[in-house]
Amino acid sequence: MQTGKVNPTKTAEALSTIERNVKLQAQLIEDLLDVSRILRGKLNLDIAPVNLGNAIASALETVKLAAQAKNIQIHTELDPNAIVVAGDAARLQQIFWNLLSNAVKFTPQGGRVEVRLTEILHLEAEPQYSRSQVEPGNEIREALPPVVQDVRSTHINRHAQIQVIDNGKGIKPEFLPYVFEHFRQEDSAITRKFGGLGLGLAIVRQLVELHGGNVFVESQGEGTGATFTVRLPLLKQQAKNANNIDLGAEFMSQYSPLAGLKIIVVDDDADSRDFIAFVLEQDGAEVIALASAQQALREFPGAKPDVLVSDVGMPEMDGYMLMRKIRTLPPDQGGKVPAIALTAYAGEGDRQLALAAGFQQHIAKPIEPNELVQAVAKLADKARC
Repeated sequence: MQTGKVNPTKTAEALSTIERNVKLQAQLIEDLLDVSRILRGKLNLDIAPVNLGNAIASALETVKLAAQAKNIQIHTELDPNAIVVAGDAARLQQIFWNLLSNAVKFTPQGGRVEVRLTEILHLEAEPQYSRSQVEPGNEIREALPPVVQDVRSTHINRHAQIQVIDNGKGIKPEFLPYVFEHFRQEDSAITRKFGGLGLGLAIVRQLVELHGGNVFVESQGEGTGATFTVRLPLLKQQAKNANNIDLGAEFMSQYSPLAGLKIIVVDDDADSRDFIAFVLEQDGAEVIALASAQQALREFPGAKPDVLVSDVGMPEMDGYMLMRKIRTLPPDQGGKVPAIALTAYAGEGDRQLALAAGFQQHIAKPIEPNELVQAVAKLADKARC
């Protein structure tokens, strides 16, 4: 091209090829950066009410050309009512774009991809999800159970459910447990037909979990297609009022595992602090969010929290020193408060350091919302006994 000896048609084809590969390289770099941010607990979420129908529509628009190039029909079945969650609109769109791109990528010429958005009621024995492996089938679509035997061990959630279903190549049963792992691909041979680094679905899992949800995949094997399902908790207000099922504030509070708890959150990173506070508040806690260990020491005696959640890596006074100082306080000023350490380091040595400083539990970043909620609830229950 630089010699000027290429005719206009070939020049246009060459420029198109260059542009396509530059975009692919840019996407790979962005995926690597996202993974790095997630692993360091530095991925910022701009939390606001998000209409999932709009987010899905935006994602569909970005994959439309790729689907048309392969003559793939994309069918949508979206709940006509506005389904709203608390989340980062751009990151939610990224989740749906990754799933749709993946479906188009692995669906052959003339295939079909279906996108569904529905609202489900979810009854769980514990307020938790195993990492990306919650099995489908325990939805309650019509009404609440007439009797709940154990309020303390039963948790009712209303979720948005998004499914991306394709009739493509499917997934071998032995690979299903590894679908959402970093740098894992079913066909890792040099001659594999499909490119990529194996990061897209790993990022999907991390982003979904950062939004308090879960994701899982189903496939009967090669040649049978695949169904990816994302579940995200609805905004609390919408959960109370949706679909003519009046849960009521008092009823919902019974099933919020952190209802009635006062929690102090300490983190110097504003985005991380706001996200942790948001997660805990969504499950009923009263949260006091503080930006430094010094602030925590000033607030502590009067606040009398039920649980402390503190980052470890903070300037001037780190989480370990904060914890040691708190343990010197008398019990009536919070000296025996249950405490959880948050850190980007997940080694056994880091856990031992946290326990030695006086923390009861150590949780590695990036934080999985349900893991944090469970940990806080269990520590509070032990303290009451």
